[in-house]
Amino acid sequence: MKKRALERREQILKAAFHAVADKGFEAVTLQDFADYAGVSKGVTNYYFENKEDVFSSLLDWVTKQIYKNECEAINDQSSAMKKLEAYIHSVFISPEKNRTFYKVYLDFIAQASRNERYQQINLQFYENCWGLGREIIVFGQEEGVFPKELDLNQSAKMIRATIDGCLIQWLMCNQDELHELYKQSCLETIVRFLRC
Repeated sequence: MKKRALERREQILKAAFHAVADKGFEAVTLQDFADYAGVSKGVTNYYFENKEDVFSSLLDWVTKQIYKNECEAINDQSSAMKKLEAYIHSVFISPEKNRTFYKVYLDFIAQASRNERYQQINLQFYENCWGLGREIIVFGQEEGVFPKELDLNQSAKMIRATIDGCLIQWLMCNQDELHELYKQSCLETIVRFLRC
């Protein structure tokens, strides 16, 4: 795909992200995507087959962007604890950004039980996240920070489960001022778990 076409698709996906965050998965329309992107509905139809195509492309694009940001944060660090801290900081971005993402993401999760394509995209996202967790754990085991007996796959899954659980609970509290508390609690909980 040519650069201009990729840029236009990304423009529509960014607009779709904000439209879903504002209106919800069920209520949003192709016309909303076009309006948010500042293009005609025909442009949206040119780049995407239908609403379902926009949604699956959006979920794929968003989760890849998140994974890319988390990888960059971790790769910049030279110790297991610094990598873990960077990972948590890259996930707990800000109250506004976390709220927007999880409003969209939770809508997708609600649909995923009935949509195999969403399940596959979400599984790939989690496989990527678990890979980051495994990398941090192995690094820590080599440094002697985390015990060698840790089950690598199970522990990596629990890292991400703790992150998502903390963020969803924070979201449900609807109190921005608790964002930092949940971030710190998440980090401390994961560290305690990995050092047991």
